[in-house]
Amino acid sequence: MMQMWRWMAGTLALAVPGAADAQQLRPDQTAFRALYQELVETDTSITTGSCTALADKVAVRLKAAGYADDQITSFAAPDHPKEGGLVVVLPGSSATAKPMLLLGHIDVVAAKREDWTRDPYKMVEENGYFYGSGTQDMKAMDAIWIDSMIRFKQSGYRPKRTIKLALTCGEETSTAFNGAQWLAKNKPDLIAAEFALNEGGGGRSDGNGKLVIANMHVGEKAAVNYRIEATNPGGHSSAPVRDNAIYELADALVKLRAYDFPVQLSDTTRAYFRIAGKARGDAMGQAMVAIAADPADKTAEATLNGDKSYHSMLRTTCVATLLDGGHANNALPQRAAANVNCRIFPGVSAAQVRETIATVIDDPRMTVKQTDDRGPAAVPPPLDPKIIKPAETLLAKYYPGVPLAPTMSTGATDGIYLGAIGIPVYGPPGVYGDPDGNGTHGLNERASVKAVYTGRDYLYDLVRAYAG
Repeated sequence: MMQMWRWMAGTLALAVPGAADAQQLRPDQTAFRALYQELVETDTSITTGSCTALADKVAVRLKAAGYADDQITSFAAPDHPKEGGLVVVLPGSSATAKPMLLLGHIDVVAAKREDWTRDPYKMVEENGYFYGSGTQDMKAMDAIWIDSMIRFKQSGYRPKRTIKLALTCGEETSTAFNGAQWLAKNKPDLIAAEFALNEGGGGRSDGNGKLVIANMHVGEKAAVNYRIEATNPGGHSSAPVRDNAIYELADALVKLRAYDFPVQLSDTTRAYFRIAGKARGDAMGQAMVAIAADPADKTAEATLNGDKSYHSMLRTTCVATLLDGGHANNALPQRAAANVNCRIFPGVSAAQVRETIATVIDDPRMTVKQTDDRGPAAVPPPLDPKIIKPAETLLAKYYPGVPLAPTMSTGATDGIYLGAIGIPVYGPPGVYGDPDGNGTHGLNERASVKAVYTGRDYLYDLVRAYAG
């Protein structure tokens, strides 16, 4: 009878709204999909959403699974009531084994419905992908972490080391209340751990559903913003002159667009290009192996620059992201400025990058000022065999023959705040992406259905392997 019920539940999963072309799901996968859908369909953008609302929904699920009130800590700043988060703790059996921490940001980049093909805050499953804001970054992993904590509690699992989960807001917006930063500063004992697992890893497919390389995120760039500004006396628009703040700013940005920072390699990126390049075996793979052997190989560099992610992994990058200028339709602009967002390679200072931008622009009429940064410089964690080996062992089970390569994130994660208080942070393999980036931070963001379900099983087993 139980077997018949399970068969029926799996068959009924085909009728889940939005899952018309889904494969038959197990009952536990159906429950997971509902959780994932709730996360995606709860708007957590800084403009129209609420992380606190989603954290409250997760807390309800955790309590229903059996977590006591004193094992769940909800938090929010009084002046940022919609940007809250939570921490849940599953106690371990050992008094000596240090805890491990699962970290996930639940906020998403703001999405405009009129620009998307589908409603960004509705999870739609089509052609082997889940579509929706946050499906890839990073609500799939959030759902896996929450689902794992629920399954651990419901099954009576007692890990050797305590497992903690922190769900936070503010990772996607520099002006928001950052929950990971707040916890590191105000509640370090609550999240204290020997190590943490976070986003940034995963892997890369061939674009047709086949995983080519799995990644362990080990280190990241620093995110820093600069303001380039041109000023001018202005005047009446009926008598234009060449000395125009908007034109000067445009000229400066064209120069910056044409500039590439020099190639740099770290131990992590050198290993990545060597291992991932060998796995590919094509012209791009040959260039990856060549650059790992000789960073001065210009032919290899030119090939790798044709891939936007590899181009970024090789150097510091700076790009214009915001513009403002002028004050009236019929007046010459007195001011024009651009925000330039830089992702700085480890070991390079923000001051050095500011000087480089000023040198590239080469215009004394312009000012270049650092406006902010995301916090402390990232502390690259060690390539610890206790972290790497279990991930490799499970990878061989789920994806035989696929190599694991350490990788440096070209973006930035909340791991920097944990590293600053002595918690090394790793991004494990699991939910991999396609070469085009899956629309992350852009239009029609999507996550591979296969990657999500297999990643769920993989990461559940990996957490158990680490926890003992």
